Amino acid sequence: FIDELHTVVGAGGGGESGSMDAGNILKPALARGELHIVGATTLEEYRRIEKDAALARRFQPILVPEPTTADAIEILRGLRDRYEAHHQVRYTDEALVAAVEMSDRYLTDRRLPDKAIDLIDQAGARVRLRSRTKGTDVRALEREVDQLVRDKDQAVADEQYEQATQLRDRIVELKQRISEATGDGQADEGLDLVVDTESIAEVVSRQTGIPVSSLTQEEKDRLLGLESHLHERVVGQDEAVRVVSDAVLRSRAGLSSADRPIGSFLFLGPTGVGKTELARALAEALFGSEDRMVRLDMSEYQERHTVSRLVGAPPGYVGHEEAGQLTEVVRRHPYSLLLLDEVEKAHPDVFNILLQVLDDGRLTDSQGRTVDFSNTVVVMTSNLGSDVITRRGAGIGFGAGGAEADEEARREQVLRPLREHFRPEFLNRVD
Repeated sequence: FIDELHTVVGAGGGGESGSMDAGNILKPALARGELHIVGATTLEEYRRIEKDAALARRFQPILVPEPTTADAIEILRGLRDRYEAHHQVRYTDEALVAAVEMSDRYLTDRRLPDKAIDLIDQAGARVRLRSRTKGTDVRALEREVDQLVRDKDQAVADEQYEQATQLRDRIVELKQRISEATGDGQADEGLDLVVDTESIAEVVSRQTGIPVSSLTQEEKDRLLGLESHLHERVVGQDEAVRVVSDAVLRSRAGLSSADRPIGSFLFLGPTGVGKTELARALAEALFGSEDRMVRLDMSEYQERHTVSRLVGAPPGYVGHEEAGQLTEVVRRHPYSLLLLDEVEKAHPDVFNILLQVLDDGRLTDSQGRTVDFSNTVVVMTSNLGSDVITRRGAGIGFGAGGAEADEEARREQVLRPLREHFRPEFLNRVD
């Protein structure tokens, strides 16, 4: 068996094409059937073998596809005994299912069953290490008892009986603590240490920064108070705050589509009314810091050739090795708020990219890596129709209709230029 089989091409040949490298040395034995080889490589690296047609002809390619989630769960069940013996823990069946489902959803840049196996391995190690901290404390207490016994014996030898009595009482107290600790620890020994769904969720959260564990009381309070928290920072935008809060609550409760972003919003209005401030407040309330807001000024993407900067330049072009400005920042910080400022100024081709983000929650960069947007909040701002809003206070006297009818008419006037500028399929994908 040869792992990374593509490395035999050119190995030992000094870098010259047609030289006597490892691949050419193997060809005669392979052709005569004297040598039986099973090799492993990736589809991308197999191209190096395909360049040597004579070597490629001597192998029978067998594609090994990624297993389905059901198959991956069965694989983990087969490996369960080995990992239980190694970590001295017990895996619940729910933990194995969670490892496959969570890795499939959140670790999109890797493949099953490898990423699921990594999760149960790390979760088992974390649970085992936690149990050992108690053992470490016990050993420290035992060392202290040994020292106190020596001190007590010395005090008796020196006829300092009062000090010896105090030391004896202290020894009894420490031995009681040791017996309590070891008594609790005996229940934790061996396979009574359990790796459950929460243990798997903790590992995923540490790897991705995405809170996938069940809602803690602290997070429940934060989500339930999200609307009032936003109202404190953004005053007078009641409807916008309510819609944004409802979308976030739906997503965290698991009621919205798992493939789409947490929320996608288009904020319309003149400058200075709080569009960007609401985005900042949402990033701070949802992700704990305003630094989790990624801002892209779409006026920088007005030309057709600048569109490639979002996902990276295609092969053969200058800058192909550089990552896309949109894809790379979300790949590194999947749990963040994406602010696309003055989106109406972007080139129309930009909206083709945004359509895929808003609908499928994923985007492929120039390196062929799929970036997951399902844990981001997408906020776009625009000044379209703002002249209608700024003119509303120009008239003097009574309006022709009631306040509600006037508001509805003004809303329609604002949305008219929006429909003229953006395509219907784009507007339909915005929350």
